[in-house]
Amino acid sequence: MSPDNARQKFFGTDGIRGRVGTQPIVPKTIVQLGWALGEALRAEHGAGTVVIGKDTRISGYMFESSLEAGLSAAGMDVMLIGPLPTPGIAYLTRSSRALAGIVISASHNPHYDNGIKIFSGAGYKLSDELEVKIETLMGVAMKVVDAAELGKASRYPDAAGRYIEHCKATVPDDFSLAGIKIALDCANGAAYHVGPAVYKELGADVDCIGIDPDGLNINDGVGSTHMEAIQKHVKAFGADIGISLDGDADRVLIVDADGDVVDGDAMLYLMAKARLRQGEEVPGVVGTLMSNLGIQRAVEAIGIKFERASVGDRYVMQLLQKKNWKLGGESSGHLIDLDKTTTGDGIVSSLQIVRELKESGKTLSQLLDGVTKFPMLMINVDISAAGGTDAAIICGVDVIQNIVREAEQGLGKEGRVLLRPSGTEPLIRVMVEGKDEQQVDHWCRRIASCVEQQLIEYS
Repeated sequence: MSPDNARQKFFGTDGIRGRVGTQPIVPKTIVQLGWALGEALRAEHGAGTVVIGKDTRISGYMFESSLEAGLSAAGMDVMLIGPLPTPGIAYLTRSSRALAGIVISASHNPHYDNGIKIFSGAGYKLSDELEVKIETLMGVAMKVVDAAELGKASRYPDAAGRYIEHCKATVPDDFSLAGIKIALDCANGAAYHVGPAVYKELGADVDCIGIDPDGLNINDGVGSTHMEAIQKHVKAFGADIGISLDGDADRVLIVDADGDVVDGDAMLYLMAKARLRQGEEVPGVVGTLMSNLGIQRAVEAIGIKFERASVGDRYVMQLLQKKNWKLGGESSGHLIDLDKTTTGDGIVSSLQIVRELKESGKTLSQLLDGVTKFPMLMINVDISAAGGTDAAIICGVDVIQNIVREAEQGLGKEGRVLLRPSGTEPLIRVMVEGKDEQQVDHWCRRIASCVEQQLIEYS
């Protein structure tokens, strides 16, 4: 089995994710995962500590206990954090010198999904090589260490307070948000308690929604996948900016005072432009295959190189490290600021935008003046009912590829077509971009229809 195939059995582009109660998101498998991680770490480092945090979905209790049992069986101590943003767990893993950090979260998905993300001791996503080792151990019978060597569990002291201070430390010590009105949506997720605290302690006038989690309402009509909630709230509150986090707060989207959405592409441009104003060098930024052509041109117009990685934050990170650049991200709002964090951080990213808003004295719409995004349409084709059909095989079918080529010829150099399987959901994503909105709509719908027809024939 090749490393790629081995990793793909459980690990996708963002850890392991699925429906609770369906393999692999069941207690027995998650116990085995905890043990496999512990075994892999112990073989490389000896006994040590693993940090576990989660978002607010109800199944987190079950999987927290499962991971704790598996890690203890492998002789690993565990420090339990409870609900905290994914980037907060990455930060605390690094600062506490733990061997690894685990996040129990399905990010922007509904409450009935869950997943596992794992960070190295340095706060980065696991290497492919370590994921392959874990995959291999997932198929091995669990062997419990001697009773005297079993791992112990304890609560992480003041985890929320430490992460709040880390977020505040990403802006200057004398920086104040006094006079700025912020509408904040925490998605009833992991940032429900720390998100409001960060902005309030920096002096902002903050009004919040999505801060009353009950285990079932995470991402339910709120958060960065439901921008209508923050659009309505920013107008009702008369805010200067609206900030909408996803369920585990590693992603963020914002809206201006008029309620217009500013996506991750535009936020990346604003963060790069802010650094130039602050006198910093910005040799380049990394977007993805989904990044808008208009944003690429806007970034290049201010003298900054723009390169594209495959979709997924691990690929953005890989290209950033290869180029030795600092800024990268996705249109979904997963933004990486490598001299401040080791992974996407919705709170930290939004702070950089709010800082620019305050220090420049301009509105968001003024800061984005001159940026023209190309019309873009994405249609997600659901493949969950296709009987396990391989999405990559469907994407490569001749009849589909012929239409893709026809679309590319019709769009010319001013357009793009992207057809790819989702790395986190049972979907095939069809994206078309170009200068002519009607042409974009025509080709995107035609390709999506062809994909749907092929799914019927294969299922």
